[in-house]
Amino acid sequence: MKIYTLRAKQNLPISVEKAWDLLSNPKNLKTITPEYMGFKIISGADRKMYAGQIIQYIVTPIAGVKSKWVTEITQVVDKEYFVDEQRFGPYALWHHKHFIKEIPGGVEMEDIIDYKIPFGILGQLVHPFLVKPKLKEIFEFRRKKLIEMYGTHEIPITEEIIFS
Repeated sequence: MKIYTLRAKQNLPISVEKAWDLLSNPKNLKTITPEYMGFKIISGADRKMYAGQIIQYIVTPIAGVKSKWVTEITQVVDKEYFVDEQRFGPYALWHHKHFIKEIPGGVEMEDIIDYKIPFGILGQLVHPFLVKPKLKEIFEFRRKKLIEMYGTHEIPITEEIIFS
C-alpha cells in the first residue's frame, strides 16, 4: 500500500489576491489543464470555493478513456490554502493541498499531493512509467501555462516538481 507524494512549486510575479482568484475558482482548472485531457466540469463550480463543496468533472487522462472524478473541497483558508480530496475517481487516494504565500515581488504557489494508485502491486508496477510521467506532464503544462499568463518571477525555484 504505497502512498506517493508529488510536490510542485512555482513563483509568479502576481499578487496573492490574483493567485487566489485563479486557484480558488474551479472554472479555471480547464485553463491550466492540458487540452487533450478533455477536462469538463459537470457540476459544483457555480459558487466561490467553500469547505464541503462537491465538484464533479470528466477527464480523459490516458488513451481516450473518460473518467468521472468527484472531489470535495474539505478545507479553505482565504488567500492561504485549500484542500481537495477525491471522493470518486481514478485514484485509491487523492489528497491535494494548494498553498499560496507572498514573497518579494509576487507569490509562491505550492501543491502537495498524497495519492495512492488502485490495483495493489499492479498499480505500483505501472506507477513509474505511466502515472508518474503523466502527473509530471500535467504539472509541467500548468507551470508553462502560468508563465504564459503571468510571466516569470525573478526568483526561480530549482526543483519545481518532486516525487517521493
